[in-house]
Amino acid sequence: MPYAQSRPWTRLQDWVSLVVGGYLAFSPLWLDVTTKATWAMVVIGAAAAVLAIVALAMPGAFIDEWMTAVAGGVAVLAPWLFSYTENTAAAWTSWVVGAVIVVAALAAVPASREVYREQHHVV
Repeated sequence: MPYAQSRPWTRLQDWVSLVVGGYLAFSPLWLDVTTKATWAMVVIGAAAAVLAIVALAMPGAFIDEWMTAVAGGVAVLAPWLFSYTENTAAAWTSWVVGAVIVVAALAAVPASREVYREQHHVV
């Protein structure tokens, strides 16, 4: 009998990644950021949200969870990579959201890998 995290659209960790990824993507609407920072936040946030949707739809796609964690890591590094560390609000948004995405995605890896093993009969 499958457990709750093996059904599509039920894994809480992926919902968290979706919500905070969307938050990052839309945050330039209420934060005063440069064009480069805006694009970085929108693209990274949207990528994390799309990856979370894939993970929600296909609970056994454990590679997707790792990719989501990488997107969160890029969000953490983005203020340095795209030179917006001086904008405190934008930098902290990227750091916090990125950290939440990394933790949520890594927390989903074991359940996702288990679903993959069940689906593909891997011992």
